Amino acid sequence: MSNPNPTTWADHAADRSPSVQRSRARSVQQAQAITRAAHRLASEKGSAFTTQELTRESGVALQTIYRHFPSKDHILLALVEEIIAVQAARMRAAARELPDPVGRLRFYISHILDGLGGGRERTGPRFITAEHWRLHQLFPDEMARAAQPFGDLVERELREAAALGLLRPRDPAQDAWFAMKLVTSAYHHYAFATAHEPVEDVAGRLWEFCLAAFGGPPTEGTGEA
Repeated sequence: MSNPNPTTWADHAADRSPSVQRSRARSVQQAQAITRAAHRLASEKGSAFTTQELTRESGVALQTIYRHFPSKDHILLALVEEIIAVQAARMRAAARELPDPVGRLRFYISHILDGLGGGRERTGPRFITAEHWRLHQLFPDEMARAAQPFGDLVERELREAAALGLLRPRDPAQDAWFAMKLVTSAYHHYAFATAHEPVEDVAGRLWEFCLAAFGGPPTEGTGEA
């Protein structure tokens, strides 16, 4: 009987090879340099930057860029994925000292809109919004995975809150998904639309809506019994 995967041993041997490990490490470094340069350029001019500008900014040759990313859209996809992952990691670290899962949930859901308040520069949020929907048409599955870190944060706290009897979510995974979509839609709206009230007030009502959906008690000042 033939071996169904005859190269497995060779793959393992290659993984242990110092030269292969150095090559892979260099490849990772190059990919990171490309996405970081793309992030800097996107912060200045959105997605209007060219691959020639990316070459100068990253210090990576054009042919090497295309060896890592087949197209500019693949670079933007990687950039959006990294931005979301980094932001989720920062939020989780910032919420670590909050005493209970409901407080952490409120922080996650409200904090998303913080970057839109106070007359702050909106190039970054508008870039994310515009590219999110365009890339979603090209890479729907990849974009769904890119957004998952935020959903994972919400689901984790929902499960803990349910275990402690603080909330009554119907389905933590599904509820987290819907909350993620709602928060994303609010973020995308206010990235472009003029806010006629403080963004902090919008974030507060967004939290109250989600809290009710999660089976939590009404907050003070909502007028509910």
